[in-house]
Amino acid sequence: MIPRLTTLLAATALSCLAVPAFAGPARADATQTERGGWSDANRATFRSVLAQRDRHGLDRVAFLSPVADSGDAASVTKAYNKAALDYAAALAHGLSDPSSLHEVYTVARPTSDPETELATALRDGTLEQWLNGLAPDDAEYRSLSDAYRAAVRATATGAPTIPVTKSIHAGDTDPRVAAIARQLADDGYLAQVPGDAEAGSYSPAIADAVKSLQRDYGIRRDGIVGPNTLAVINLRPGDRARALAVALERRRWLSRTPPATRIDVNTAAAELRYYRDGQLVDRRKVIVGEPGRETPPLGSPIYRLVANPTWTVPKSIDVSSATVRAKHMRRVNGYWVQPSGPDNALGLVKFDMQNNQAIYLHDTSSPELFDRSQRHLSHGCIRVADALGFARMLADQEGVGEAWQKAHESGSYEIVDLPRQIPVRLLYQNAFVADDGAVSVRTDPYGWNDAVAVKLGFDAAETGKAKAEAIDIGP
Repeated sequence: MIPRLTTLLAATALSCLAVPAFAGPARADATQTERGGWSDANRATFRSVLAQRDRHGLDRVAFLSPVADSGDAASVTKAYNKAALDYAAALAHGLSDPSSLHEVYTVARPTSDPETELATALRDGTLEQWLNGLAPDDAEYRSLSDAYRAAVRATATGAPTIPVTKSIHAGDTDPRVAAIARQLADDGYLAQVPGDAEAGSYSPAIADAVKSLQRDYGIRRDGIVGPNTLAVINLRPGDRARALAVALERRRWLSRTPPATRIDVNTAAAELRYYRDGQLVDRRKVIVGEPGRETPPLGSPIYRLVANPTWTVPKSIDVSSATVRAKHMRRVNGYWVQPSGPDNALGLVKFDMQNNQAIYLHDTSSPELFDRSQRHLSHGCIRVADALGFARMLADQEGVGEAWQKAHESGSYEIVDLPRQIPVRLLYQNAFVADDGAVSVRTDPYGWNDAVAVKLGFDAAETGKAKAEAIDIGP
């Protein structure tokens, strides 16, 4: 992946061939030099580290050829250099390149120089320590890693899917209950399969387990096994492993030192988390782009608050004459503009962000939509639950609370600049560590997992996407 070191070390090895051979330890040193630092010990260390690559969901990728140790010194050097640099790059910033998978990707990525670092590690005998220090080293990554390895161990092949027919309610008797209970137990939602499950009894214990699964997958927690819930229960351990491997890869794409004060929006789960000075201080629901109008993965700061915003409707959004009348829109320079007010599609506050995609956070005049479990409903921007409360929090913490309150109460369009920008990361994480410490795997609403999974060595298998719904004309 980074060939310059291969060329340099190969050239070094060839120049060293002219050095006279000596017996004993001196000859061993010469052999190591001929192999570009790949002594027997370094090669054994690298093979040992590679054997543990399942910790990172990379076990389906063959970095090193089985015959890498055969051939002359130059070919051994070339094979090991390439494998080590490829593996180091995969650990340091991902096997795949997100900028090639997305039209727009501006989230900050890690930086490293594996080529120089590899040479140092080979020379100093620190290859294992160096490689093991490249991937993220935090509790969330370790939890995802443990969950991935557990899912791989639990993978069952050839298990039949459970047919989707009528819904199952607590108290029902249905022949599918036994398979459902076994799957819930496999996924950790039941400590054991209840004795009456084999007879098809859908007991309260199973219904409670279903509610826990529905919580994790963002489905309404009613305990009813309908089509959406059954689609998740039919997620086999192998599918779960696939999602977790992708989650580990996406974590490797991210900078190891994110801003201590920041806003992270998980567009897959439609949730926002606000960190201040390294501590999680607020979380809330959001509404993000619908499939086909996906919210892009951006790194883009909030730099000002807009009180009582107007909304200029993009040309990409069709506006009917009835909507123009109902929303009191007027024509300005060829665009429809909705005036300020509680009925405005942006609500009563807009969080302006610096990007060229016209993506920002804002309030909404339709707060009832936050009650939905599926919140991929917008045209790409992010609607924030209780946005006024969130704006007040940010303004107070940034020392402009009084100015914000005055602007808000004016009822007119007013701008309040923040004294410093607040970084925002729009991330797509459908497998993540929930607040209770458990690993949650939700649906893949945009279908973005598939391309990443193929890069990681999984078979192509398009997953179910969320369905676009024409809820309103808001951004």
